[in-house]
Amino acid sequence: MKIAIASDHGGYQLKEEVKKYLQERGIEVLDLGTDSEESVDYPAFGYACGEAVAQGKADRGIVCCGTGIGISIAANKVKGIRCSLCTNVTMAELTRKHNDSNILAMGGRITDTETGLAITAAWLDTEFEGGRHQRRVDMLNRY
Repeated sequence: MKIAIASDHGGYQLKEEVKKYLQERGIEVLDLGTDSEESVDYPAFGYACGEAVAQGKADRGIVCCGTGIGISIAANKVKGIRCSLCTNVTMAELTRKHNDSNILAMGGRITDTETGLAITAAWLDTEFEGGRHQRRVDMLNRY
């Protein structure tokens, strides 16, 4: 599995912790930046991650900004992306089971590292259920 990962300055520290965790699990990481806590514009990084997943350069993606809201909006502008902002493990599990989320968003200023890594693990380890949920994902993909 290959995961694209991107953040703005507000999500930089969480991105770096998640990146280390992914690498420890043996997952290949495509780091799309940013590379510091210097102020940058989150849309560019959300778009970059969305494009990497949509174009097949990565299997899934993870994006972080201060709250996770702005960068998730940016990623969701890319056709074929289903980016879900998750603040707990239950949300991460359900967005994989029911929405087949292909990008996870988290907020570096509102999610501590331990919680962020637990959310990441749940999101990675939970499979899409399909069934009635496939019809709904197909509807999203057609729009």
